[in-house]
Amino acid sequence: MSDLPPDLPRLRTLETWLVLTLERVRQQITAAEQQAAAAAARRDPPPPPDWLIEHGIGVGRTPVRVHVGGCWDTRSRCAPADRDTARRALADNVEACTHCRPDTALGVLD
Repeated sequence: MSDLPPDLPRLRTLETWLVLTLERVRQQITAAEQQAAAAAARRDPPPPPDWLIEHGIGVGRTPVRVHVGGCWDTRSRCAPADRDTARRALADNVEACTHCRPDTALGVLD
């Protein structure tokens, strides 16, 4: 004995209901995947850059201080830098942060 209706109109109705239900399930799966991806992004922040260069305020925004990437004394005016750029800034007399000591970490001492 079949659990499906024997006549075509009811089978078509059932088919329509199943298609609509499948679409709702797929939408729910997509929403759940997006929520999981957003939660993972909040859980796993990107690692800090190795070096930061802090820039001054105003026109030109010249470099004023070099930091190690995880320094607690950084400001919002910091930009990531690679090792060579940080070394060059220190060589150009840009101040080294007194807390994280990037000059020591880079081996650039006066």
